[in-house]
Amino acid sequence: MPQRIPDEARLPELTLRGVILGAVITLLFTASNVYLGLKVGLTFASAIPAAVISMAVLRRMKGANKLENNMVQTQASAAGTLSAIIFVLPGLLMIGYWQGFPFWQTTAICAIGGILGVLYTIPLRRVMVVQSDLPYPEGIAAAEILEVGSRDSRVSAGQDSAGSKPTDGSPVDESQRRDRAGEERASDDESPAAGEPGAREILLGGVVAAAFSIASGGLRVLAESVSVWFSAGRAAFQLSTGFSLALVGAGYLVGIVGGMAMLIGTLIAWGIAVPWLTSITPLEAGQSLADAGMALWSDKVRFIGAGTIGIAAVWTLATLFKPMLIGIRTSLGAMRGDQGTFHEQARTERDLPAGIILALTGVLLVLLTGVFAIFLHEAAPQLGGGAFWALTLGSVAFAGVFGFLIAAACGYMAGLVGSSSSPISGIGIVAVILVSLLLLGFTAVSDAFDALDPAVARMLPTALALFVTSVILAVAAISNDNLQDLKTGYLVGATPWRQQVALIIGCLIGAMVVPPVLSLLYNAYGFVGAMPREGMEPGQALAAPQASLMTAIVRGVFSHDLEWTMIVIGLAIGAVLIGVDEWLRKRGGIARLPVLAVGIGIYLPPSINMPLVIGAVLGWLIDRRLRARALARGDDVERASELPRRRGVLLASGLIVGESLVGVLLAGIIGLSGAPAPLALVGDDFATIAQWLGLAVFVAVCFGFYRRVLAAPKAG
Repeated sequence: MPQRIPDEARLPELTLRGVILGAVITLLFTASNVYLGLKVGLTFASAIPAAVISMAVLRRMKGANKLENNMVQTQASAAGTLSAIIFVLPGLLMIGYWQGFPFWQTTAICAIGGILGVLYTIPLRRVMVVQSDLPYPEGIAAAEILEVGSRDSRVSAGQDSAGSKPTDGSPVDESQRRDRAGEERASDDESPAAGEPGAREILLGGVVAAAFSIASGGLRVLAESVSVWFSAGRAAFQLSTGFSLALVGAGYLVGIVGGMAMLIGTLIAWGIAVPWLTSITPLEAGQSLADAGMALWSDKVRFIGAGTIGIAAVWTLATLFKPMLIGIRTSLGAMRGDQGTFHEQARTERDLPAGIILALTGVLLVLLTGVFAIFLHEAAPQLGGGAFWALTLGSVAFAGVFGFLIAAACGYMAGLVGSSSSPISGIGIVAVILVSLLLLGFTAVSDAFDALDPAVARMLPTALALFVTSVILAVAAISNDNLQDLKTGYLVGATPWRQQVALIIGCLIGAMVVPPVLSLLYNAYGFVGAMPREGMEPGQALAAPQASLMTAIVRGVFSHDLEWTMIVIGLAIGAVLIGVDEWLRKRGGIARLPVLAVGIGIYLPPSINMPLVIGAVLGWLIDRRLRARALARGDDVERASELPRRRGVLLASGLIVGESLVGVLLAGIIGLSGAPAPLALVGDDFATIAQWLGLAVFVAVCFGFYRRVLAAPKAG
């Protein structure tokens, strides 16, 4: 693990140049994430590539350090995360309510929801970051990268181990000497000694992952996944895995417990649910077995996952309720002076004061009231005063209260399986169902809609449900990312309140970037089911899969044909698994069954789940081999495994970095060219060969990872 900067050190953190650099990175990553999310329904976590870019730029500037780099990646990752708003907002165009993306309304939704997500996670920092043993894979990987980059930059600058003076003999202020010495002491025992893993491991992993991503996502000579379908009677089965090396790295960091839970979820979906449904559902005319299986998974089985995620999230909130209260009480105590004044606390323990948190939350909820009021007035100017304010204030109350609960659940999921693998759209499904049910109940007991035009009365509840859900999704997405960032800050010794300010800045910048990017892409390509102009090519339209699903769910609630059976099955499965997990917990030992991870395994496709599982199994096999080798030699297991495990973390981090950076590059190339595969060297007829070539290279890389980690020497 990286060494923390000591509390007494005073190094530049939240700087003007860092904010400007973070804003530039924000523009790049937000645009890339919005495009990829609308096209294929996936976004990437931007913290790690932002840290790499920040280090590459700031290391050339005087006085740069890992805490300043940490602030840049914190700001950029928060802004990039707001692109998750695309999972809902395009639905307002699909139902015909919006004809474009109003800049101020869209900006306000993103900014208010995002900053609320920041504020809601602050009281959870001690409980879920400092006192928790959750793995936080991307947070740990980002901290390792910052540590190695900081160490290498000091070596290249020719600083001595005490940090007392530069090699050119120029004078150094005594306070600067102490601060630099504090950073150096944090890494003295990590100096690049012979045989110790360092930047070369991150570089190696990054180059391998980047080369694989270019060959698969760019040149298309390697496939990005392999899938084999077979049948037993009328039941269809699929064996599938993606070849994402970034997800393998994330799975290695997640560990075997989370990986096995996701595997169980995958088996429930593709070993039980899909085969059962295909056996009882007749094929449509001309429909293949694979198409039928994928359609049933998308239309039905994912709702089982959503139900499991929902009950697991509620259970997680229940188990965290007391610790959350302690965290909130601690924050309020700091405001009253129970924990000492802000300046009396250690630097690495100073969160934003509770008074500021409460004041900002109050202001944001007032602003949100105004945004909802404008939205409703534009939709239905004739709506009566009582009904108008009931809907407005009810929407604000739901978004505010449910948003806080979702913040805790999303933070826990991010800590468990990582930001990239957290099913934010699954949380959105739970939220949109609850909002729709509340609005359905309101329309049942109120006659306010009777006076409205029938077309407006039909559209208004659907539009309002999507609009409220967009706020909750912004809260969820930022909470999902921010605790990961705060974990990175905790590991490197950042000042929490400065990091929290950087998160707020990131949300504000990201909120201003998202609307113009959305408008640009909509006017250039259109969305499936929502084209801006006649005569546009439907084949070029962006699928916006999550927004289409959310819209279908809302319509299903109001038309009374939602897949309630699947959701109830998911709730039942989740309840049983919670019982199993509690039984395992009471038995003791390391065996556990994280139910959220099982729900994620059901909800996400196997092309995402299986690389995570493979990475987790790879880490488990390496640990077993390291333990057996140490016992055979009579060595201390922990000491003998220290450097190999560190090499594994750095290699895994490199895999995440390499694929993430190439993802940004390819998104930019695709966006500029307008072609779905501008770099492709082969056509569709090469797809089968590309699958098996991709599988062979993927297996070779995993085996090489295994051998490379085991080849690391033991600590001397």
